[in-house]
Amino acid sequence: MRVTLADPSALIPGFERTHREQSALYPYRPAGRQPVHTVYVPADRFDAGTVRAWGDAALELFGRHLPEGELAAILAPVLAPAPGTGPGTAFGSAAVSGAVPGAAADLAGAVHARVAAKLEREPVEDLRIDFEDGYGVRPGEEDGHASAAAEAVAAMYADGTLPGRWGLRVKSFADGDPLRAVRTLDGLLTGVVERAGFLPEGFVVTFPKVLMRDYLHQFADCLEALEDGLGLGRGRLRFEIQVEAPQTVRFLDAELVTSLEGRLSAAHFGVFDYTASCGLPPHEQRLDHPACDHARHVMQTVFAGTGVELSDGSLAAAPASDDGHAVRDLWRRHAALVGHSLAHGFFQGWDMHPSHLVSRYAAVYAFHLSRYDEYTGRVRAWEERRDAGGGVMDEPATVRTMAAALRRADLALGDTPSPGPA
Repeated sequence: MRVTLADPSALIPGFERTHREQSALYPYRPAGRQPVHTVYVPADRFDAGTVRAWGDAALELFGRHLPEGELAAILAPVLAPAPGTGPGTAFGSAAVSGAVPGAAADLAGAVHARVAAKLEREPVEDLRIDFEDGYGVRPGEEDGHASAAAEAVAAMYADGTLPGRWGLRVKSFADGDPLRAVRTLDGLLTGVVERAGFLPEGFVVTFPKVLMRDYLHQFADCLEALEDGLGLGRGRLRFEIQVEAPQTVRFLDAELVTSLEGRLSAAHFGVFDYTASCGLPPHEQRLDHPACDHARHVMQTVFAGTGVELSDGSLAAAPASDDGHAVRDLWRRHAALVGHSLAHGFFQGWDMHPSHLVSRYAAVYAFHLSRYDEYTGRVRAWEERRDAGGGVMDEPATVRTMAAALRRADLALGDTPSPGPA
């Protein structure tokens, strides 16, 4: 082949350096299993039986208030078309024409059985012992609760009930007392290592209300010192940032990940602090408010390709009574919010009450099962170089997305316990 340029490499002398920077900022990592939720339990209410107690409470509510025939109504909002779908949009017209209620009814049996089995087998995938908002300020008690939590974690590990991901949420540096946060983290970690003989896999610490970027690097330095003091491998202690204020959104960028040398494992959205910081009225402090959608989209944009996981926030509501209608109304509301998160690419969220486990798993299973066969057929058609039917011609990027969705579904629907972070 004849070419015009004799030496095009001379035109791009900085390519190797730029490509190395790209690889550092956006490393390719095959998606592993991400927990579908994080359960927050105040430290003063946590013990070795907490996970099983949550599972038992959820099972009791599930068995009493959610027969299979009632499940379709709870699943319907999860399967409703996202904004922008509908006639004229690929694969949207069926949902608009009335297929959603039918799809929910068709899935109800499979989802009902999966939820019952999950609550029995592994009710909590990711556990966080909370020493922050859910715990409060207890200057004379926090040391004792940290020691008790360490003892409980070691006991759970010994009897096989410790979730695949676990950890604690410390107090915020923004509160003006970083030494309290570090002391509690130190005491819990030291207690676990002394009792178990090592630090069980899956540990992560949640770092809340980060109003200044420097707090992240200061906290990372504390983690490094703890690794040295406890004889842990470098980089063993990782943390997740909570995005709870507009100030935090303004300093997020991909360079933050590399500057923290791999310690940043996830970014979790805090809906109530965030909406309060934005000045929204109390009745608008909701997960699906447009202000929250904006913040989450910024998080997606910043952390895309970096390997940092994303998690959504929570519903601050629990059953107000034992009335079945009230409990199912709560489940419908929560499932709809979980569906909103899933449709926007947030596959994890917070659960704050045992009742949330029911609607969380129901929504997650319905979401993944509803498109599984369709995605499988379209990926197979693309691999076989034929159209997927209905005039659809999938782009390679769409096929990659569907293949990733199938992998995520296989992991979320699987029967093996959640592993710790890779």
